[in-house]
Amino acid sequence: MAIDPGLVVTPELLTQTGIGVVAPFDFALDRELWRWMPDDVSLYMTRLPYVPVPVTVEMASALSDHSIIRQATRDVLAPGPLAVAYACTSGSFIKGATGEAKLRQTMLGAGAPAATTSSGALAESLRLLGARRIAVVTPYIDSVTDRLVHFLRAHGVEVVSRVGLGLLNHIWKVGYGEIVDSVAKVDRVEAEAVFISCTNVPTYDIIAPLERMLGKPVLTANQVTMWSALRAMGWTAEGEGQSLLQLPGIHAA
Repeated sequence: MAIDPGLVVTPELLTQTGIGVVAPFDFALDRELWRWMPDDVSLYMTRLPYVPVPVTVEMASALSDHSIIRQATRDVLAPGPLAVAYACTSGSFIKGATGEAKLRQTMLGAGAPAATTSSGALAESLRLLGARRIAVVTPYIDSVTDRLVHFLRAHGVEVVSRVGLGLLNHIWKVGYGEIVDSVAKVDRVEAEAVFISCTNVPTYDIIAPLERMLGKPVLTANQVTMWSALRAMGWTAEGEGQSLLQLPGIHAA
């Protein structure tokens, strides 16, 4: 292929920065995460070791083991990301607000220049949106969803309604239609926002339509994770019609 002789390659065109992403072994939605990324931000992915159990409290606890999070963070630092995101909702809320804070400290202690987790990002986004009463959709069994409710309560957020799909595996196979139906069922007048949990649940294309339908913010695990990591770097996430991404005080680098 011929190269245009008029093309001028500037240092700006060669500049690329990135986010390190620590994800569970079964994470299947890498391509969804990329959709929130500006063109000059890359994702550097690493997976946690395989845990041969269903999606239960035990599995989520295993995925939040500090020794494996520390090593995964060190591994993903090789390409020099400006932030590291732990992209697992249940793994970051399963041990409560204190456990989530310790996870972030573990990542920072391992060398991450900035660190966020999916559940920490959720708490951050709800605080900035001023939403203190929310409805929640999860793919989890009740015992795992209970831990999310407790985590949010510790951050001053009340769950006024919840729907759990009761899945123990293959969560990434849930379709948009099932999520939309669940959101329609769970929404309440008193809910100031709706949260769709789990980074293995695809949501990008339905966030804006759901917000128009409900007239309130709809937050999702992958959305808040990428928003928070980019925010820590001074970037803004890509996503038309998503209320979270319109918050003031965040500028593009």
